[in-house]
Amino acid sequence: MTTRPWARRISVTAVSVAALAALAGPVQAAEATDGTAATATASTSAKTDYATWQKDCRAVMDQALPYLKSRIAAAGPGEKQAIVFDIDNTTLETDFGFSYPQPANKPVLDVARYAQDHGVSLFFVTARPGILYWPTEYNLEHDGYEISGLRVRGLFDLFKDVAAYKTAQRVDIENHGYTIIANIGNSATDLSGGHAEKTYKLPDYDGQLS
Repeated sequence: MTTRPWARRISVTAVSVAALAALAGPVQAAEATDGTAATATASTSAKTDYATWQKDCRAVMDQALPYLKSRIAAAGPGEKQAIVFDIDNTTLETDFGFSYPQPANKPVLDVARYAQDHGVSLFFVTARPGILYWPTEYNLEHDGYEISGLRVRGLFDLFKDVAAYKTAQRVDIENHGYTIIANIGNSATDLSGGHAEKTYKLPDYDGQLS
C-alpha cells in the first residue's frame, strides 16, 4: 500500500475541526469596491440554521452558474480560465458540524464541478496558516474539488491585512497567465481588491460565519 505524501507530513486524523477553525485566523472587515458582487438576501439572526444557509448559498450560486456557462463558452483561443474560491464556509461547511474531513458546501461544489469539467482551473485562497496546508488539500480533494493551486498564509503573511494578502494571491495567479473569471467567497476580504471579472458573495450574516 502506497502512503500519500500528506500522510508522511501530518496525521490528518489528529487534526480536529476546532483546531482548523482556531488556526484559520480572524477575518477582517472590508468593503468590496468593484460593485460586481452578487449577495444573498436573508434576514440575520443570533444563530443561522443550516437549511437557511444552504438556501441562501444556492441563491447566489444560481446567479453565478449562468454567467460561468456563458463565460466559459466564450473563452478566447489559448485563454487559461480560473476561478478563485475562499475555503471556510465557502467551499467547506466549516461552521456546521465537527467532523473531518469537513463536508463540501454543495451549492458551491456543484458550480466548481461544472467549471472543472469544462477546463477551468480552480484556485483556493485561504487565510488558514501554512501548517494546515496538507489537511486542507486532502479535505478539498476528498470532497471532489480539483485543485490547481492552494494558497495558505506563510509566516510573514500572518501579519498582513487579510484582504491585501488575498488580493496579492490573485495578482500572482494572473501573473501565471490565468484569467480569473470569478472570485467566490463569504467575506468582503475575500472579494475586495479587484483582479477578477466577477465576484460572488455568499452569506456570512454580518460576520456570524468565519
